Amino acid sequence: MIAIVYHEDYNKYDLGLSHPLIGDKPRQTMDFFKQKNIIKNVKVFEASKASEKDLLRVHNPRFLERVKKLSQTGGMLAPDTPAPIGIYEIACLVTGGTRIGGEKLFQGFKCVVNPLAGFHHASSSFSSGFCFFNDVAVVIEYLRKKYHLERFLIIDLDVHHANGTQEIYYDDPSVLNISFHQDGRTLYPGTGSLEEIGRYNGEGYTVNLPLPPGTGDKSYLKAFDTIIPPIIYQFNPQIIIYQSGVDTHHSDPLASLLLTYQTYYHLGWRIMELSKKTCNKLLVLFGGGYNSLASVRSYYNILCGILKKSDYIKEKNVFDYEVEKVDNEVALLKKILSQHWMF
Repeated sequence: MIAIVYHEDYNKYDLGLSHPLIGDKPRQTMDFFKQKNIIKNVKVFEASKASEKDLLRVHNPRFLERVKKLSQTGGMLAPDTPAPIGIYEIACLVTGGTRIGGEKLFQGFKCVVNPLAGFHHASSSFSSGFCFFNDVAVVIEYLRKKYHLERFLIIDLDVHHANGTQEIYYDDPSVLNISFHQDGRTLYPGTGSLEEIGRYNGEGYTVNLPLPPGTGDKSYLKAFDTIIPPIIYQFNPQIIIYQSGVDTHHSDPLASLLLTYQTYYHLGWRIMELSKKTCNKLLVLFGGGYNSLASVRSYYNILCGILKKSDYIKEKNVFDYEVEKVDNEVALLKKILSQHWMF
């Protein structure tokens, strides 16, 4: 059984017409799913707000109060992140949707999707990158407390490095955080190098693969198949959280990777298979994507991959400029991780 958690007020998560993150993409996504008749294959639940208690498991009280105040007055959370009036309530709703999605995985559902989620630049006491609360961490801490889980897996494929999530779990061996992203030397937030692998007891449980601009389908999928399945099978997660940002698409205006629609289908298919072979609990968070049309089509292909529907959207392949560089990065990452994982 597969579900989507949605609320029409998701579309109020809008940072302004001149900002890359505008508020109609969740509605566009749901409308496209209905148009393609894929919605008949899933159960739709309505999101509700995360509580302050949920948020405080991850974020410190001073940060929470700052967001509340900005939500009353308007202002700027960070230079790239306007805080419109009312954003606290909307951010709580989005975060609550992710929490509900995690809960549904323990109520008979094998996969749950939140179409506005994956706010991985929010840390415990700071945020930027269009994020307010880290819903990834909030759902982890909620499930840890309620179900006493011990092994959480994050597969974060957004084009931007998951710096906030990494900061929260850098010392924590119960959370295996894998991030594939465009090299931080060429893109916000500037973090996520190969050498960032965790520390203390958490060493080896942070995995970063920074990819050069120009990386395309073939080298991306080869890197995925080389690095991710072997680590996952050794870790044996009790839940998989897939941050499925599609700002890796070649048309995205904020980044420079060159993936095509069909690759999102293959990623959805692969990750669903990994879930079936381990925990059978997959939480999918539709992350970044700033070409709305391309994003909606890419999200559709991810869902097609999860459902194994063959009528996914295809387009002409884009030349993969950096096959050799990606192969070299993968080889170096395997060497760095060799003390922690077998390949």
